[in-house]
This record gives sequence, C-alpha cells and structure tokens, in this order.
Amino acid sequence: MKQNKNSRRINEQAREKLAYILMFDVSDPALQFVTLTGCEVSIDKSFLKAYVSCDADRYEEVLQALTRAKGRIRSLLGRALGWRVTPEIAFAIDESTDEADRISRALENVPPTLSQEKDENGYPVASEPLVQEPKES
Repeated sequence: MKQNKNSRRINEQAREKLAYILMFDVSDPALQFVTLTGCEVSIDKSFLKAYVSCDADRYEEVLQALTRAKGRIRSLLGRALGWRVTPEIAFAIDESTDEADRISRALENVPPTLSQEKDENGYPVASEPLVQEPKES
C-alpha cells in the first residue's frame, strides 16, 4: 500500500490503540505472548489489517482466538479511535521474526568450506596440487 505522512500516522495510531486493547481488554489465555507488529489501514479507514507475531507452533491457536474475539476487539477499537467508520479487522501472522531467527541460526552454523581460500570465480583453491599418480599395470 502506498504510504504517505498521513497514512503512516493513521497506521501508527491504530496500532497503538489495538495493542492496548489486546494487552488490557481481551483476556483470552491463548493471546498471551502475542505481539502486534504492525497495522495497515485502508485509505477510507474501512479496513484494517493487523499483523501479529507469536511462537511458530501456536499460529492456528492464536488466529482462532483472534477470530473469536474479533467482534469485541472491533467494538473497543471503534470507541478508542473515534473515527467516523469503524474498520473491519483482518488478522494475519507476521512470520518475519521466524524468518530472521532461521537466518540467524543459519549464520551461526557456518560450513567449514566458507573459511577456505577461494579464487576469483569463487571456487576453493587447493592447498596442495592434486596430482593423479599413474596406475601401475
């Protein structure tokens, strides 16, 4: 979605209000340790897409809990924002933290060939020349 100063301000305002609602007003145990990572509000403020992050093994549980609480969340958000229109809410899992964790683990497990000297084409340079001895017949 195209961003400008006003849309960034609206997205941030919606994110702050929604985070407060998820933290203090919704008491579903399935929503513990869920982080709201971002919000995107449509230009006419009729639709809001909220991105949440949680443990990878809890994706389905968290989405179901958010779907169950969507009506209450939308009602509280409409009152908190004070906009003319209360946006329809869609929740999505933000997997960027999982991707960052996967990359971090991959960088920790550096293969031994990475430290080998390489030529200008990226091929490993042999420390000893490979000479094949002739086979005796």
